[in-house]
This record gives sequence, C-alpha cells and structure tokens, in this order.
Amino acid sequence: MAPKPGSEWSTVLSHLVLGMVSLHGAVSSAQCTNGHLMCAGCFIHLLADARLKEEQATCPNCRCEISKSLCCRNLAVEKAVSELPSECGFCLRQFPRSILERHQKEECQDRVTQCKYKRIGCPWHGPFHELTVHEAACAHPTKTGNELMEILDEMDQSHRKEMQLYNSIFSLLSFEKIGYTEVQFRPYRTDDFITRLYYETPRFTVLNQTWVLKARVNDSERNPNLSCKRTLSFQLLLKSKVTAPLECSFLLLKGPYDDVRISPVIYHFVFTNESNETDYVPLPIIDSVECNKLLAAKNINLRLFLFQIQK
Repeated sequence: MAPKPGSEWSTVLSHLVLGMVSLHGAVSSAQCTNGHLMCAGCFIHLLADARLKEEQATCPNCRCEISKSLCCRNLAVEKAVSELPSECGFCLRQFPRSILERHQKEECQDRVTQCKYKRIGCPWHGPFHELTVHEAACAHPTKTGNELMEILDEMDQSHRKEMQLYNSIFSLLSFEKIGYTEVQFRPYRTDDFITRLYYETPRFTVLNQTWVLKARVNDSERNPNLSCKRTLSFQLLLKSKVTAPLECSFLLLKGPYDDVRISPVIYHFVFTNESNETDYVPLPIIDSVECNKLLAAKNINLRLFLFQIQK
C-alpha cells in the first residue's frame, strides 16, 4: 500500500486514538483492562452515571467492569494525543494539543481580550488584534471625575457581596466555640419502588454535640442520570438533646485530599429539640463537572466547620 501523506496519517491516528470511546480528545486518558480508551472526563461521567443508576460501571466498548482501581492511565497514548492537531477556538488554525492552551491564552491574535481601561468601566471585549486601535480611541480615559465616580460606585457594589463573605468568615473565626471535622458521605438507596440515591455520614461529634449530615442529588429528582445538570444539596441534623436553643453557623468545604472546587457559603440555623434539622441547602459546587467528580468517588469526603453563636 502506498504511504499516505503526513496529514492523512494524522487524521487516521486521530480517529484511532480518539474514536475508540471518547470524542472529546482530552489529553488525560483512562484505559480499561482490555485496553479501550476513555478521556478523563468521560471516565468520571461513566462512574457518576453508574452511581446514580446503582449499577457497576462498564466500558462502553467491551462492557468489562471499570473503576478507579481497575483502570489505569496510558502514558503512550496521552503523549500521542498531545501531539495530535486540534483547532484553535478563535483563529480556527490547527495546533498540537500540547501547545494549544498556551496559544489560545497568550499568542492567538484572535483571542478575546478586554480593554486596559476595564478597571474604570470600559465594557469592550474583542479580538486581540483590535485591542490597540480600541484603546487609542477609548472614551473612558477622557471621562470626567463625576462620571468615573458613578462607574466606580457600580463596580464597588458588585464586589461588596464577595467582601461580605470574607468579612463574615473572619468574624466567625473570632468566636469562642469553633469546631470542625472531616466527614465522609456514604451512598445509600431509599426503600421506594423506584429507589433514589442519597448520602449520609456516620454520626460525629463537634462542639460536644452529636450530628449527622445527609445529601441528595438534584433534590431527589426521579432520574438524575438523565440530566446533564447535576447538583448536590445537604442537610445538617442534630442528634443530641439540648437544654437550650443552639444557634450555629456552618459551612462545608472540600477535604484536604480532594481536588473538587467548592465556593464557601455560610448557612445559619437555630437547633432545638423540636427543630433539629436544617432544610436542604445547596452544596456550592462550581459546576456539573465538579459534581460528577464527587459522584464518581466511592465516598464523598468533605470538611465541616461549625461556629456556635453565644448571646
């Protein structure tokens, strides 16, 4: 057979490497025990789907069992994938995957950028090659002091909520009674005819009280495995008896060995013997990809902080 031109070989190799299971073309990969490949994102998604459906995750190609312990990375394939061409999302030119990110962030003349006067309110977004022309004609540097003060006031308001969060956390850290612990959510199934996945921690002690945490997926949606958007919400339950109302602030953060991204949100509740459990509140995960990381794990490991408010 006559040798094919380099571009055709590149196309064939792309189909062979990327077309076995995954179409996303991510550099990081997982390999089942029979050698079939999945990109890291698809692998995590398969594990999460299996958790939601109470099934053993299987390779979409050969149906052998897959898990984090059974699958491994294929460094040779990852190296090959990193050299395959991929299209820049801005200029549409082809670059090796290993340098595509740098090209899109630093080198591409069509990458989306912002005016240097955005700090005083310029909303312009456009391709990098038009930046110099725009900045030379930008009207914001010539605005009057009063106009700039109005713009800066609006920008201050947008940052105020973020500052309130950090100020609240610093204030809580000055409390006399503070407790924290590592919590492990374990998966269970309801006894309904159509079972639903939920998570619950073993009992734990913080601030000399016994607690339990529960969590559910998509607010106990009937078939969360059919939804592209996935969320987790959680509930804090006081299991001890108290002699007086126990007013607390609490928040959940990622554990020390996890890479999931969670934004800090402070919740507040007054616990009594009659009202000993909070409503389900959102676990502030960045997006559905991060939620899949948690669902794909055997257990969900997080860190709970509790602050007792004393009158």
